[in-house]
Amino acid sequence: MAKKKAPEDGAKKLSNPNVMGLRPEVLEQPITETLEVNYMPYAMSVIVSRAIPEIDGFKPSHRKLLYTMYQMHLLGGSRTKSANVVGQTMKLNPHGDAAIYDTMVRLSRGYGALLHPLVDSKGNFGKVYSRDMAWAASRYTEVRLDPICTELFRDIDQDTVDFVDNYDGSMQEPTLLPTTFPNVLVSANQGIAVGMASNLCGFNLGEVCDVTAAYLKNPQVNLMEYLKAPDFSTGGELLYDEGALRQIYDTGRGSFQVRARWRYFKGENLIEVYEIPYTTTVEAIMDKVAELIKGGKIREITDMRDETDLNGLKITIDLKRGTDPDKLMAKLFKSTTLQDACSCNFNILIAGMPRVMGVREILEEWSAWRMDGVRRRTYHVMKKKQEKLHLLKGLKKILLDIDRAIQIIRETDEDAEVVPNLMIGFGIDQLQAEYVADIKLRNINKEYILKRIEEVAGLEEEIADLQDIVNNPGRIKKIIIGELGAVKKKYALPRRTEIVYDYQPAGPQEEEDETPDYPVHVFCSREGYFKKITPQSLRMSSEQKYKEGDGPFLQWEGSNRDELLVFTDRQQCYKTRLSDFEDAKASVLGDFLPTKLGMEPGEGFVWACLTADYSGSLLFFFENGKAARVELSAYQTQTRRKKLTGAYSDKSPLAAALHLAEDLELAVTSTEGRCLVFHTAALTPKTTRATQGVHVMTLKPKWRVADARPLAQATIVNAARYRVRSLPVAGMLLKEEDRGEQQLTLLE
Repeated sequence: MAKKKAPEDGAKKLSNPNVMGLRPEVLEQPITETLEVNYMPYAMSVIVSRAIPEIDGFKPSHRKLLYTMYQMHLLGGSRTKSANVVGQTMKLNPHGDAAIYDTMVRLSRGYGALLHPLVDSKGNFGKVYSRDMAWAASRYTEVRLDPICTELFRDIDQDTVDFVDNYDGSMQEPTLLPTTFPNVLVSANQGIAVGMASNLCGFNLGEVCDVTAAYLKNPQVNLMEYLKAPDFSTGGELLYDEGALRQIYDTGRGSFQVRARWRYFKGENLIEVYEIPYTTTVEAIMDKVAELIKGGKIREITDMRDETDLNGLKITIDLKRGTDPDKLMAKLFKSTTLQDACSCNFNILIAGMPRVMGVREILEEWSAWRMDGVRRRTYHVMKKKQEKLHLLKGLKKILLDIDRAIQIIRETDEDAEVVPNLMIGFGIDQLQAEYVADIKLRNINKEYILKRIEEVAGLEEEIADLQDIVNNPGRIKKIIIGELGAVKKKYALPRRTEIVYDYQPAGPQEEEDETPDYPVHVFCSREGYFKKITPQSLRMSSEQKYKEGDGPFLQWEGSNRDELLVFTDRQQCYKTRLSDFEDAKASVLGDFLPTKLGMEPGEGFVWACLTADYSGSLLFFFENGKAARVELSAYQTQTRRKKLTGAYSDKSPLAAALHLAEDLELAVTSTEGRCLVFHTAALTPKTTRATQGVHVMTLKPKWRVADARPLAQATIVNAARYRVRSLPVAGMLLKEEDRGEQQLTLLE
């Protein structure tokens, strides 16, 4: 049988025959080709035509909407239904009406996202500081262009910008809007493209006009002298960090901190937050505060309400008696978005290419673009005046013999011959002849013609002046500076975001422990029932209640802030704080530690210890006769972990455990009935939690260590009999008087 030929490189057939016939051919495509052919055009479309703003400060969706409204004569006119504008915009923007209306909402005065709203709105447009406040449908709201839009469309009909066909070629739209001020720095803008994003914060209009004028006069000007800091429509306080702002001004990337503004009403014992950072919402703040209260991290707040009304944003916080409002707000600033970082990424399309630029580069690009726009406008006006001058020069030639012009027109038989005959008779061109032929009969008098001719000298002077402007960049800069001054005078508003200059960036600090500190008595039973009881409660009733078959095991006196380390039979240590347990009474069973600490199924409680500062050591005695001394600091963690694995060695079952604050003598007994007494100084402390330890008691195969406890707590009468000088030893058999009535062990 002939072998099948191996498929060639490139496209491969993946079809296999089956009973029903051959499957359709499927061609493989290399992933690089898929990205290049299918994905790259989409990515470039999103970057260039959707998400990244251009030098005029607008994305295409913004520009199409505003130009449509301009064409609808909504600049200076009365408002119209938003739905009407949305429908008209679809002639330029092929996206759905919902997307267009969302764009309009963000530009509106009612929504409040921009320092200088571009859409004068009437109706419910939601609020930028609210996540859940929905705006009304487009059929219920009305809009028109805000007066500041005059500066966006000034001289748009004088060839200041290029026009292109819309998506179906039925009409034309501007590629950019000829803004007379750097709107790209004034209007906040965000966009997420493919593989890149843009995040432009807003600046105060007056400061932007000042810094642009200063830059046009001196490109090396210190920008921070004029452009103090970003400004936001939601206000707040900007924590001034010169280094961070300089980085943003130089590179276009960086971040700075903005925090809420608040006031305290002493008589009512409440706080009102009335301005929040631009990057957050009321709902996000309240959700986070509720989470902190539920987690017990904030205990000073009794109630928190959103009282936002027609007068503006207001979050009211009711305080417990004796609460320091400054300390509480400092804690909220640290734990919630009442203080938030505002990130900057000044990514702008320049000639169709995205570029991340600092403020100086943006001013350079805007100035060059605006100078070209003013030059084009001036040239357009100059060409119009030159055309008029040309016509008037033709009229001047006819002035010498008006009667002859009339005679030529009267004696011409055909209308089409009038213009050629005038051209021949007076030596003028077709345009001039057309102008003369169209003069009304009543205007064929010397007075009218002389007045027209008197304009020639003035036009020649104006044209010469305009030509000088076109050729002189210095004069163009002066025109732009004058326009910036006029914009500032007419539209500039005071800063909304206050700058806090005396703020010093705080370094990493330990979180203040707000846990109440008071003495407690702690009890733990053999089965792991745990109780924390205050001294006052214990004085009222000291008789402890235990489950049937259970009994007392461990007892401590400590503070509510102490930490509890619970060891299990799977060599794990669970860490918690006494403050995590509710104060109990002696008459209750208490919390079952395996349930309270979330132990694994089948995992059992073995032993526990209490510590305030992780000083001292832990002694682990194993049934095989070994003992391990581990520094308690080995269980301390920086991240407040709740569970540590490998808490002690798993080579032999645990017989006993002790917490040593200082060295002392211990009595160790075995199931054979032997005992030895030694000083703990003989054991070297280890830092490894799972160390196997060293041999302390030598045992015969069938015996094991039964117990280990301080000599002072043992029942031994004659300790000298059992005291040893070196380890390991087998120990001496316990005498009857040293056994005591009851020998409690860890395993009983």
